[in-house]
Amino acid sequence: MNQDQASRTDKGRMLSEEEWREYQEVKSATWGHVAPFVFWLACMFLVGQFALEDDSSLRAWVYAVQTAGGAALLFYFRPWRWYSPLQIRNIPFALVMGVAVFVIWVLPETDWVGARSPGFRQFYLQWFVLPPWEVAEVSESSPFSPAVAGWSLAIIRLIGSAFVIAVIEEFFWRGWLYRWLLGRNFLKVDMGTWHTGMFIAVSAVFASAHLQWGVGFIAGIAYLWMMIRTRDLWSVALAHVVTNFLLGVYVLVYDKYEFW
Repeated sequence: MNQDQASRTDKGRMLSEEEWREYQEVKSATWGHVAPFVFWLACMFLVGQFALEDDSSLRAWVYAVQTAGGAALLFYFRPWRWYSPLQIRNIPFALVMGVAVFVIWVLPETDWVGARSPGFRQFYLQWFVLPPWEVAEVSESSPFSPAVAGWSLAIIRLIGSAFVIAVIEEFFWRGWLYRWLLGRNFLKVDMGTWHTGMFIAVSAVFASAHLQWGVGFIAGIAYLWMMIRTRDLWSVALAHVVTNFLLGVYVLVYDKYEFW
């Protein structure tokens, strides 16, 4: 058995040409879905390791590198090769969903809610932002504010959160992880497949990756439900882009940097 034949064995069984091509296809698709997200996490880990201060524009520069690197990896791997184009009929649904998630994301922390129901707002901040033993504090300064980083880096922060990481996350969480948990050859798992346990699990892990984990869980449910309903990952990505773009504009206009 030569080296090529040895590499085409699975538990001692030789793979057929068709099985080998399928294996390579799944391997390539997995890299395309996972690598950009892993790169993004690695950049975040480095920021945490070096404990970059909030009043330093260095964190904004790191985010600019994240944005450029994440976008480069997306275009290098082109995970959209395994999906149909955005279906025009789903665009209105995606826009409405994106706006709805944005409203749900920011509403509990607004002054409007605080003035009308301060108890609810405090309860929300205590239990649904950060771990319950830590109280969220309003950020008075940010490395991403134009006053610290300049408008160029602030706009790059907006672009990165809206048009890069939102798309990366959709390919990773909904396009890959949910379907991979349902079948190792995730490309053969229909995007409309419903599994209650995996649905909740993936939404919960998605929530844990966000500071506002309570509304993050709601967003995870909304986006995953949308994918299952439409079988159109691009429409979900569009909804996520709309949410993050509106959130970024809200942050810059009202100085709500606690959302960044």
